[in-house]
Amino acid sequence: MSQIDYLAKEPPSKISKFLWWCAGADEFFLRKSPYQDRVKYAGIGGIVLATGFLAGVAGAVAFDTMFGPKILAGEHIERLSIWEENFWIFNLLFGIIWGLIIFNLDRFIVSSTGKGDGTDAITLKEFGQALPRIFIALILGFTISKPLEIKMLKSEIDVELSKTQEVKLAEFDKLTESKYKFQIDEIDKDIDKIESERNVIVERQKQAEKEYLDQMQGRAGQQGFGPRAKQLLELSKEWSNKIIQFDKKNQYQVNSLKSNRDKKLKEKDFEKNNVNKEKVKKLDGLLARLEISHRIGFWLGWAITLILLSIEMGPIFFKMMMNKGVYDYMVENNNFKRQVENGIYKEDHLYEGKNGLIHMEKYRYLEVELSKEEKLKKIEKQKQINESIIDEWSTKTLNDVKDNPSTYYTEGKDSETNNPA
Repeated sequence: MSQIDYLAKEPPSKISKFLWWCAGADEFFLRKSPYQDRVKYAGIGGIVLATGFLAGVAGAVAFDTMFGPKILAGEHIERLSIWEENFWIFNLLFGIIWGLIIFNLDRFIVSSTGKGDGTDAITLKEFGQALPRIFIALILGFTISKPLEIKMLKSEIDVELSKTQEVKLAEFDKLTESKYKFQIDEIDKDIDKIESERNVIVERQKQAEKEYLDQMQGRAGQQGFGPRAKQLLELSKEWSNKIIQFDKKNQYQVNSLKSNRDKKLKEKDFEKNNVNKEKVKKLDGLLARLEISHRIGFWLGWAITLILLSIEMGPIFFKMMMNKGVYDYMVENNNFKRQVENGIYKEDHLYEGKNGLIHMEKYRYLEVELSKEEKLKKIEKQKQINESIIDEWSTKTLNDVKDNPSTYYTEGKDSETNNPA
């Protein structure tokens, strides 16, 4: 029994068939191919699968960084909201969807990349033909590598991000203090103005009361409740009434100003403890982490990126470097056979050019050519039939003219018509 017969009868494992499918290979022909061809396409499928998996992880990390709950770097939250506790579900879903998208793109890129000239050398022509696929793979490689980079450097990034957030928080708090200090100072000025006016009245009341007591105790003239003492008592009562009237008149305004002052103090504390912290938390984004990652781990970041680019673009270069095997010739033979069965025939032509021989492929569409030939024959036959009909009509008409010339003679008939008399 030959090796091909043995391999064709030996069923491949489910893993092998899945990896072949990942590589976009045809299981039917790989079953009949040598072991080397089976391994090659299983390896390519494994790379495509690994790329899709890494893309899924990168997508989940990027989604969490961009849309996940924001906290101060290194901060530990005891209580989480329902949204924050279950956000991992959204990360997982996005990671799966993103991984499948990249997997499908990679599978298409690899399966659509041909063998070129079938040798292990990558010619300039092959490289030029593969440039669009390489460009797409390059973009995908960067897309995958950057989220993985910030995940691997998370601890170091958190330290640097915490410093940045502290600096920004101090700046925001300083601006808040400056903003509310002006507003509170204006309120304090109004309160101080009213209190100063009240203090003037209070001082005058105290002065009148002191003079009254001095008069009663003999420290200022005659001792006892005389006319002067009576006058001072009335004056003290008058100032006391003015204090009461002043308080009644300005109490509402003073209370309103103090209430507004307390409100401003609470707003200031709220802005410092909540608003400013929320602003600082928003610095924990994808762009900020990438910037820190490039700053603190430049070489490591590029190493990760190059590794991912190698994984992403490797299958394209490998396929260009692979020699054609039994599988490839069987697939080509089947494709040519299917083309011929469907009326498509390829002809190879060699031409002498300035730089040597030029190989050109010409496709013939047999069914189109057959339809064209049938149409041309129908037109030619229709033309012959039309000519025969015209010849027959002409001969018959000439014979009739000879036998009945008067039928075709109209000059006399015209005269008789014009002169009926």
